[in-house]
Amino acid sequence: MKISIEERILHFKQPAGTSRGVYTERRIWLLNASEGNATGVGECAPLPQLSCDDLPGYGHVLRRFCDEVEKTGEIPYDSLRDYPSMLFGLETALLSLKRQNTENGSRHPILFDTAFCRGEAGIPINGLIWMGTFDEMSRRIEDKLEQGFRCVKLKIGAIDFDSEILLLKKIRQRFGPRDVELRVDANGAFGFDEALYKLELLSQYALHSIEQPIPARQWANMAELCRESPLPIALDEELIGINDPDQKRQMLNIIRPAYIILKPSLHGGMAGCREWIDTARDMRIKSWITSALESNVGLNAIAGFASSVYGDDITMPQGLGTGLLFTDNIPMPLEIRGDKLWTVTKIQ
Repeated sequence: MKISIEERILHFKQPAGTSRGVYTERRIWLLNASEGNATGVGECAPLPQLSCDDLPGYGHVLRRFCDEVEKTGEIPYDSLRDYPSMLFGLETALLSLKRQNTENGSRHPILFDTAFCRGEAGIPINGLIWMGTFDEMSRRIEDKLEQGFRCVKLKIGAIDFDSEILLLKKIRQRFGPRDVELRVDANGAFGFDEALYKLELLSQYALHSIEQPIPARQWANMAELCRESPLPIALDEELIGINDPDQKRQMLNIIRPAYIILKPSLHGGMAGCREWIDTARDMRIKSWITSALESNVGLNAIAGFASSVYGDDITMPQGLGTGLLFTDNIPMPLEIRGDKLWTVTKIQ
C-alpha cells in the first residue's frame, strides 16, 4: 500500500461567518491510498484555532502517520486519538480502498452497506444560516425555506442579540414549530453570567436546541445551565480534545446535556464518534452528526457514517449540507433534494 498526500486550498462561494471569525478559504489534505489497481481517498481537514490537531507542521506529522500505515497496513488508533482529523482521513482512505477492491474498481465505491450509500434513501438535513448582517441572514433564511428545508440552524453571536431575536420572531410569525424546526448555534459566544437570561429569551420561540451557549471547559457552569435552561442544550466544542473513553464518560456524566453533536474531523474520527455515541446512549443523551466544512470527499464519508450509525430510517435532521459552500469542490455523487442529502450514483 502507498499513501500520497495532496494539499489543497478550497474557496468559499461567500464568506462563512462564525463567532470565531470569517472563513474565505479552507485548507485540506487529501490522502490517496493505492494498492494494485485500486485507489481510495480520504480527507484531513483541521479547523484553524479549533481542532485539537491544528498544529505547526501538520503535513509532516500526517506524513509520519501515513508512513506507519504503509508499513503495517493498519491504522494506529491509540497513537491517533489526539489527531482526529488525520485519523478520519486515514479511516476514509483505507475504507474506500478496501471497498473499491471488493467492488472491482468502481470509481465511487459504497463506503457502507446502507440504503443511503446505495442511493435508495435520503438523509434529512438542516439548512444552515451563516452569520451576517440582519438583511443577509433574513435573505438566507428565506432561501432555505423556499428550497424546502423544514429544519433551519442559525449561527448566532455575530450581530447584536436583539437583532437575532428579531430574526427568530420573523420566522415564527410565518412558521410554527410544527412547520419549521429551529436550531441555533452560539459557538460559545455567551458569557456565563448572561447565558441563562438569553436562553430564557430564546426559549420563547420554540427552539429545538442551542449548541454550545458558553465557551468550552467550564464543566460546572455548563452543568448548571443544562439543569436550569428552559431550552435543550447540545454540546459541540465541549467535546474537542476529549479523546479518552473514561474522560468522555466523566464529562457527560457531569454536564448531562440533552444532545451531543459529532464531527468526525474534530471528535476522534469515526472510531471516536462511535465511542461518544455509545457512551451518550448509555446515559439517554441523544446525538446527531455534522460535517465541519470538509469538501465533498469528507462529506460523503460523514454522511455514509451517519447512515451506518443511525440506520436506514433517519428522522432527526443531520448537519450535512456544507459541502456545497465551495467554488472548487471535489466531485462526489451527492445531491441535495429538498431537505435531504442523497447519493445519486447507484453502484452495482
